[in-house]
Parts: sequence; C-alpha cells; structure tokens
Amino acid sequence: MTSSDATPDPFAEPMAFGQRLQILRQRRGMSRPVLAGLLGKSPSWVKQVEAGQIQVPKLPMILRIAEVVRVRDLADLTGDQSMHVDLFVGPGHPCLPAVRAAIDAFPLSVDRQAPPAEHLQHRLARAWAARHEAPNHREVVGRLLPDLIRDAQLAVRQAETGAERRTAQAALSEVYSLSQFFVAYQPDSALLWRVAERGMVAAQEAEDPHSIGVAAWLAAQAHRDSGPGHFDAADAVTLEALRYLEPRLPDADEKVLAIAGALQFEAGYTAARRGENGTAWGWWEKAEKTAKKMPADYFHPITSFGQAIMGAHAVTVAVELHQGGESVRQAAKADKSVIKSRPRRARHRIEEARGYQLDAQPDVALATLDKAHEAAPETIKYNGYARRIVLEETEAKQPERRRRASELAVKLGLLAA
Repeated sequence: MTSSDATPDPFAEPMAFGQRLQILRQRRGMSRPVLAGLLGKSPSWVKQVEAGQIQVPKLPMILRIAEVVRVRDLADLTGDQSMHVDLFVGPGHPCLPAVRAAIDAFPLSVDRQAPPAEHLQHRLARAWAARHEAPNHREVVGRLLPDLIRDAQLAVRQAETGAERRTAQAALSEVYSLSQFFVAYQPDSALLWRVAERGMVAAQEAEDPHSIGVAAWLAAQAHRDSGPGHFDAADAVTLEALRYLEPRLPDADEKVLAIAGALQFEAGYTAARRGENGTAWGWWEKAEKTAKKMPADYFHPITSFGQAIMGAHAVTVAVELHQGGESVRQAAKADKSVIKSRPRRARHRIEEARGYQLDAQPDVALATLDKAHEAAPETIKYNGYARRIVLEETEAKQPERRRRASELAVKLGLLAA
C-alpha cells in the first residue's frame, strides 16, 4: 500500500476541522446518519461540515461532537494546539505509574509467602469500602492497589491445590475489577484493556459465577465506551454472561443476583446509546424486577446495584436516549433514594446535569454539578460529560452563569485559577 492509499492521520499535518471530524467519525465506526442523530442534526449538515462547505461550529457544538467521537484531547478535533483540553481521558492520576508498574510486572522468583486468602479478602473489602466512602477515592484506592495486585498474583502462583487456586483466582479477578475502576478515564487505554482481559481470565479460572459476572460487566463497559463500532461486542459479552448466570439464579445468593441485575441494566444502557427506546426501557424493567427480589437496603459492593440505584439508572437511560423532559422527571423520582456510594452518587448527579442540559436548564445543570463535586471531587474531575458541560457554560452569554461555570472549571483543572 502506498502512502497515498493510507488513511490520513488527523494529528500529523495541518488539516481542516471537517476533515478531522470525518476521519475521527470513521475511526469510531460511525455513519453520518448516526453521528447526526446523536448531535440532533441532519446527515446533510454533517456532510457539509466535513466538506468545509459551512462554517466550523461554535464551541458548544464542538464539545458535543467531541463527546460523541470521544476524542482524547480537544485539539485532536479542532487542530488548534492552544486548545489542549482532556475530555474523556483524564489528566492522569499521580498514583497511575505505580499501579501500572504493578499490573505490568510478572516476577517469577519471590522469597516471601503470599498472604492467606482471608487476609486478601479483608483488604479487598476495606478497599471497596474506601472507594465508596472517600471523597478522594482514586487517591485512596490508587495507594492500596499496587500491594494488592502483587499479593493476589503471588497467591495464585503459590496455590497448592485446585480449591486454593480457584479461591486465589477469584481474589485476583476482584483486584483487577478494582483496578479497572481506577484505570478508567486515565490516559492509558491499553492498560485498561489489559486489566479487563486479565480480570476475565482470572474469573474463568476461578469458575466462580459472581467473578465471571463482574468481569463481564466491566468488559462490556470497556467495549461500549470505545464507541458505536464496539456496541455489538458489548452486547455479546453482556448477553453471554446473562445466559451463563440464568440457570444459576433460582438458587443464587444476593451477590450473584445483583450482578445479573447489573448486567441486565448494562444491556439497556447499550441499547439506549444506540437510540433503541423500547429495548432500553425493557432491559431497565428487567433489572428493576431483579432489584426488587433483594432487600430494600441491599447494596452490591462492586456495581452499587440494588433498589436504590434503579432511579439513577432510569435517569441514565433517558439521558442516553436524549429525552430531556423524561430525564428531569426521572431525576425528580430518583432523588427520593439515597445512593450509599459517594462516587456513584456523584455520577448520578452528573447524569442529572446532562438531563437538565438537554432540557434547556443550564443553571440547574451547573448547580447539580456542584453537588457532584461535593460528593466526590475525583469523580467529576475525570468525567468527560461533566467537563463538556462546564466548558460549554464558560462561554454562556449570561455573566452569572459564566462565572459559576468558570469557578467550577477551575476546581476541575480545566482553567487556571
């Protein structure tokens, strides 16, 4: 293949906005009608922008486009090297290098004894509790992970019986699950996939339904977050896991039942991202029925699944279907439930803010993002949807809204103080 036959690299040479958009859209496996639908525009409008036949969109639309095509850096889309703003990949946590080193290392000779399985489980429980309770949950989990990863890997290598090995593999899979929460939105997508795949392999080696369900739940999210071209892969993982779990559910404990419910919602989430209204709400209803089989106060320590989360999940479905009014209606209902997890509560506030933005209530959206920041600053700091709304409103015509957005942008590190 000659160089002239190759797909152009939008980052290599100066290139018009429309050309960059076309290349990035195609890399995501999106057709013009799909992109147009997600932006609330016509396919002909997208075609005209890509061809340079109309003006480059204003910042609010550029940010919406960036959200849809999931660019790492706004400059990748605009070509303006003065606009380096990380959106859907965060700035990189200080603990990331140590976590990455622990994941990548495979020491073959270690002259120490692996900790007992009970000790590993106790540390994992503490780590999950810290993730849900600490405002700076990434900092806390990032400091705990390197030793957890090394010890869980060592426990697998030193297991002497089949039962010991399966128990150790289940613990290792759970450590990788915790790692994936930390690695998400960090500037290392390859590391995210290594963690997801190793978690699935360890879960299968453990032959543990709960571990397999959790690994599938996280793998489906990784596929879906890779863009529309990977939605089929997300569905394949989700549905295969549900088929595996279904015959086990009549006698399942609450943990296995909860991961089945979480997977049912994931199927609905992907359908909503596709714009499939009936399918999305149908899966949400299945997940709600599953949640009602468990105690009202049940809280799954990994997925946060339970009855209290279903209102937040309804907001997410409505937002992904671009139903502004329905998003706001669901948000009003969801606020009656208390979500125990700080980061999950912050994520819910971000979804509510997206709904208010869709419903043309930007002031309420900003106030809701302030609540997300109060709940868990590190969640909103690394969330691309929140960052997009805040940046968009720093360009608002109303001075008071612009001031509030700018103050929040400073807190998120998007603007200098």
